[in-house]
Amino acid sequence: MAHSCLVVNLDRCQGCYGCEVACKMENGVALGEHWNKMLWVGPFGEYPDMTRYPIPTHCQQCKNAPCVEVCPTGASYRDPESNIVLINQEICIGCRYCMMACPYGVRNWNEEEKVVGKCTLCGHLTSVGQLPACVKSCAAGARFYGDLDDPESDVSKELAKYDEADIHHLASVGNDPAACYIMTDMVGEWKEII
Repeated sequence: MAHSCLVVNLDRCQGCYGCEVACKMENGVALGEHWNKMLWVGPFGEYPDMTRYPIPTHCQQCKNAPCVEVCPTGASYRDPESNIVLINQEICIGCRYCMMACPYGVRNWNEEEKVVGKCTLCGHLTSVGQLPACVKSCAAGARFYGDLDDPESDVSKELAKYDEADIHHLASVGNDPAACYIMTDMVGEWKEII
């Protein structure tokens, strides 16, 4: 079965926030909410050998998604056709259990609609063969979208260019995040964060 996700090459990412802005504009994400949020790791090390790098966070499309497990109504679910973790906002009761269960804080409360929202990998675009807005708008060409199980997908081709030691994930707490981050020692030392 397909396992679509995002791969971010941190050797290229400049932390420009373009992905964050594109996501908000494409999906009508309300002020104060983020489906795609730029964080910064560091600085760490000792002068002059210091490291600081951007890390865009979004739904990690976890293989064992805790948000799906805790949802009492089935509003948080894995789509049987695309295998993407989504939210059916029509049956979301606003309990926010999924927000508490997400170890990465990438789900947001929509105050106006009283429902939870999150990255959908721009399903309305990808279902018709287009790229997610964050990937399409990345000026540095640092973002990739595709199926991890398809060796011909953009994500698989990008990952194949790097050693296993240069491919990272956000820390797993039994959820097995699928999204990947590429970072070589050219940028610095990967720090495991949640």
